Amino acid sequence: MHYKNILSLMICLCCATIIVGQTPNLTKKHEKKNRFYFYWGYNRGYFTKSDLHLTGENYDFTLHHLAAKDRQTPFSAKVYFNPSKLTIPQCNYGIGFFINKHYSVSLAVDHMKYVMVQDQSSTISGTITGTDTPYNGSFDHAPINVKDDLLIFEHTDGLNYIVAELNRSDNLLPLFSKYNGNKIAVHLTEGVGIGGLFPRTNATLLSKERHDDYHLSGYGLSLKIGLDVTLCRHFFIAANLKAGFIHMPDIRTTASGSDRGSQKFGFLQDNVVVGFRF
Repeated sequence: MHYKNILSLMICLCCATIIVGQTPNLTKKHEKKNRFYFYWGYNRGYFTKSDLHLTGENYDFTLHHLAAKDRQTPFSAKVYFNPSKLTIPQCNYGIGFFINKHYSVSLAVDHMKYVMVQDQSSTISGTITGTDTPYNGSFDHAPINVKDDLLIFEHTDGLNYIVAELNRSDNLLPLFSKYNGNKIAVHLTEGVGIGGLFPRTNATLLSKERHDDYHLSGYGLSLKIGLDVTLCRHFFIAANLKAGFIHMPDIRTTASGSDRGSQKFGFLQDNVVVGFRF
């Protein structure tokens, strides 16, 4: 994945649109309408490789360049259309408020899932002592195959990115919207975000009992760009790309309070949402 190239392109597009993107003025009457909105949708996620640092009473080691993938739930009407199971798939939802005709602020939850690829080749640095495993020793970038008895590592009850965003929206077809009485409009949207990571990490480390509660583990930064189609001024469907950086220095890994993990990685997310303005 050419993550750096995608992120650079998004930065250029966001800056260019914010500087030069202008549309004909709306009337004051229209500006006062439909300022609030909410949305719901689903995503796919892609992650860069990362170094995972793990510490505890008898160990302090790093696994280098670990690969990970997402885990979207296969489509099933019993899951996707069941109100009690809507948050099982990877999903996005949020609420927002238009400050003026171009800019809005929003608070959203990006419920991604992060799954370390199992049985992958890596290298290990650090020490492991006093464990009932074959991994005791000191290491300096030694080759290792990450098997289940060493580590299973997933943020599958949510790599939950709770993000505050500043967004811009520009009507791409103002004359078309004016002609049809604003019943249909197409907007280019961009946004910048900052937020916290509140994952529920599922980790099995050196056969220890896992920790399985939500925990504030770090922060994230993100940019997004996309399109939305508004119907009858109130309903909209939007698709966008979001790229960002996640730093989690305080991941809970096992039932022992002294056991911790830390990692940094980039992500790319594509999502489709539906929403309502009011």
